[in-house]
Amino acid sequence: MSSSIVQLVDQLPQDNITVKVLKALDFVAPGEWQNTVGFDQTIRVVTGENDPKKVQRIKERALVLYEDNKTGYKSAISLYQLIDKADTAMATAALANKIGEKIEFLSFLNRVTPKADVAQTIDLVLKIVVEIIAFCKINGIPQPNPQLFVESLTNNYTDASLMRMAALVCLDGILPLGPDFLQKIHSIIDGGDAAIVKDNPVFGSISNSLPGDSPASKFGFITQSFNAVQGWMNSLISKTGVTPDTILQSIGSFIQIADDKLDFVAAFLDQTTNYYEHTGIQTVARSLILAAYESVKNESEASTPDSSSQASGSQASGNGEFKVGQLVDVLSEDYWYAGTVRELQGNLCLIRYLYNNDPSDDEWIAQTNLAPAGSNYEVGDEIEVLYSDGEWYEAEIKKIKGDTYLVEYTDENFYDDEDDEEETEWVAWQRICCEA
Repeated sequence: MSSSIVQLVDQLPQDNITVKVLKALDFVAPGEWQNTVGFDQTIRVVTGENDPKKVQRIKERALVLYEDNKTGYKSAISLYQLIDKADTAMATAALANKIGEKIEFLSFLNRVTPKADVAQTIDLVLKIVVEIIAFCKINGIPQPNPQLFVESLTNNYTDASLMRMAALVCLDGILPLGPDFLQKIHSIIDGGDAAIVKDNPVFGSISNSLPGDSPASKFGFITQSFNAVQGWMNSLISKTGVTPDTILQSIGSFIQIADDKLDFVAAFLDQTTNYYEHTGIQTVARSLILAAYESVKNESEASTPDSSSQASGSQASGNGEFKVGQLVDVLSEDYWYAGTVRELQGNLCLIRYLYNNDPSDDEWIAQTNLAPAGSNYEVGDEIEVLYSDGEWYEAEIKKIKGDTYLVEYTDENFYDDEDDEEETEWVAWQRICCEA
């Protein structure tokens, strides 16, 4: 199973070379980036919410949204991971004992090879393209749109997103190519064609996401993307006065650097940091948490004092009618799912299914196929649970506490090995369903 967004954020390092470098670049984007790690802590920082139950609800909803193929969060994470993994990382063991010490950069000279200007140019422009595609996926924009991206970059980019772009200018532009890197890139891509990218592994991996039906048209989009972003890059350099010297002075606080080895320093940082993946995970988590928070908040506001109580199992009114905002169990295709009533029309209710909270899946359901929320579940029931990998797995209810259920997974497909111990988990009502 691939890692969930919760696992990815929980596993972000609090301190390594990537974190040290990003902190050192604070002078380029002052006060913008804090290395917030841990999903629960990120929820608290982003939403200001400290109630453990509300934090849990937001996390549950975020997990569902992340795994929903109709959203672009998971695809964006894959892109951010891909662009960093394309660079060959140094052996972790070689650097493991260097954290907290001043790294003797010269001892690594025999392990790094500076990229040629053309290769470095392709690396940088493909990172720009990945950023544009990821931005559009996160924000539900159907096709990559450089103009919309630059507008957001100029007016809305903050936190990890802004730091990532600032690091791109410093680490992939100024250090390896020099202060005139924009002119160098122009000369390379203006005088080139699709041949200079066709063998690049990153280009091959993201090619299907690029507009165009030929290598030439896709290369045209790459050129268009760089041209759209270069104005912002130039403005950042002018505003901050960042130079190779100021970058070296800042990162020199933890790396012993020879100032005549700029290309080697750039290659070293390229191979020992994953700032795109690190900050990309933080960007996706922030956007996802805000969406989940808004969803949970709207759901709470829509509920009325007469809404069904999962503890009491009573309906909203004595005559069996349901009300807008009420949480209900919904019978659809022989299964009971969690839902909420969005509209009423005679004996019909427009239902929003809560396992994905997707408006496009709303459907009109007869009130005879609705029941008070949670009224179909008892200890010992065999159910299915939506796991963090987006798949439904068979399970058994072991305990019930309000609107959460302790379940034990019984599905053989859930376990990697038949000898694995049975796993239990507390899950929200929204994540379960059962056969009628």
